[in-house]
Amino acid sequence: MNSGNMVQRDTWATRTGFLLAAIGAAVGLGNVWRFPFATGEGGGAAFLLVYLLFIAIVGFPAILAEFVVGRSTQRNPVGALREVGSNGWKYAGAIVVATGFLILSYYSVVAGWFMRYFLLGFTDSYAGHLSEYEEAAAGEDVTEAMIMFEELAVGLDSLVFHTLFMALTVGIVALGIRRGIEVAVKIMVPSLIILLLGLAVWAATLPEAGAAYSYYLNPEFDVIRTEWTEILPAAAGQAFYSIGLGMGILITYASYLGEDRNLAEDGAIIIGFDTAIAFLVGLVVFPVIISGGADPGQQAVGAIFFSLTDAFTQVTAGRWIGLIFFGTVAIAALSSAISVLEVTTSYLIDEWGIERWKAALGMGGGIYVLGLPVTYDLIFLDLLDLFADAILLVFGGLLVMLLVGWYTPQFAVQELEKGIGDLGSLGHIWIWALRVPVVIVLIVSLALGVMDYIDFLTEDFASWINENS
Repeated sequence: MNSGNMVQRDTWATRTGFLLAAIGAAVGLGNVWRFPFATGEGGGAAFLLVYLLFIAIVGFPAILAEFVVGRSTQRNPVGALREVGSNGWKYAGAIVVATGFLILSYYSVVAGWFMRYFLLGFTDSYAGHLSEYEEAAAGEDVTEAMIMFEELAVGLDSLVFHTLFMALTVGIVALGIRRGIEVAVKIMVPSLIILLLGLAVWAATLPEAGAAYSYYLNPEFDVIRTEWTEILPAAAGQAFYSIGLGMGILITYASYLGEDRNLAEDGAIIIGFDTAIAFLVGLVVFPVIISGGADPGQQAVGAIFFSLTDAFTQVTAGRWIGLIFFGTVAIAALSSAISVLEVTTSYLIDEWGIERWKAALGMGGGIYVLGLPVTYDLIFLDLLDLFADAILLVFGGLLVMLLVGWYTPQFAVQELEKGIGDLGSLGHIWIWALRVPVVIVLIVSLALGVMDYIDFLTEDFASWINENS
């Protein structure tokens, strides 16, 4: 560590800038890409109901835990956890930083797909794009749709857009908090909200909008009762992922805050916007998918591209609506990506005294290289995603919750009270929420994630190695 060569840290110019950055971090591919197909796989409204419960039970207490760690130390996750706990806790911080590093490597490739589909709206009709794969794209054969998607998702185009997306991300982060991230999110996040509102109004006019709303908004409790072992961990994981927990984003962003800020109020605003935007995405995606004749319960990671693009060919002005939709997702992806890169960049700035632009370029370059295999074969997307999302993300988040809830509870309550005042019994309720429901949910999710990853390695990945050896 080169702590003797400290580089001056940035701060937020305005409260609005901080809130928009944190909202933008949460409202990325986790909400606009992952949320719709997770909801479809989970049974629609049944999943949505459980997801909203976990946002309240897990999300709000956890976001406050990350906030107090970041603001109290004014450090990146490694330095923050070391200072709050002890020297050994820096390894927990390293796990958090590594999680963001891994996630952004494949996240960039996925974001590149959305950029490509956005530009497709300018250069060609979606009907022409799908003419060869119309039956698979309509959702009649999800396996076939995935095979066709894999042909489009890898190769030179994927590499080019992965490169473009990472270059944009590095450029914004290199400019700093005030001149880069804050300026960018003040443009991107309001634009994202306006575009989604417009798309939701348009989606309400589609012929199958009523059926879509019934699927999305009227939960069948029998589904929850019979499939709770699948719905509960999936909803808990989505809640944690969508808010941006476990990647050090909220620790890092809070490290640029002053002590006069009401962290509970800020956390409620961020979660409120994040949840509202995720909900809004469902009001757009499901009417489009069902009106296009696809099955909303069969929307795998690649199949959703085909279902949406096929649906856009079935509706009036679908080409331009598709262009707006994919552009909206690309904006959301960029707002999240700059947040994740900022975590790794702040680590080099704080711990090694490296200048911001060099830190952003170095970390961005490493992330870019790690993502290259994903542009070659989608098996590497699963390899990275399952490990980073289902294991590292949850494990790192669990360690932070244990530190705050069990190791330093008195310090945590005192830090949270700055900018709020005496919390009284509410402080104890928050700590016990971290100690019991949050920790239990994360332990169960981690155990399930490890089992899923072992299954993937011994079956899917082993088969791929055999086929390519």
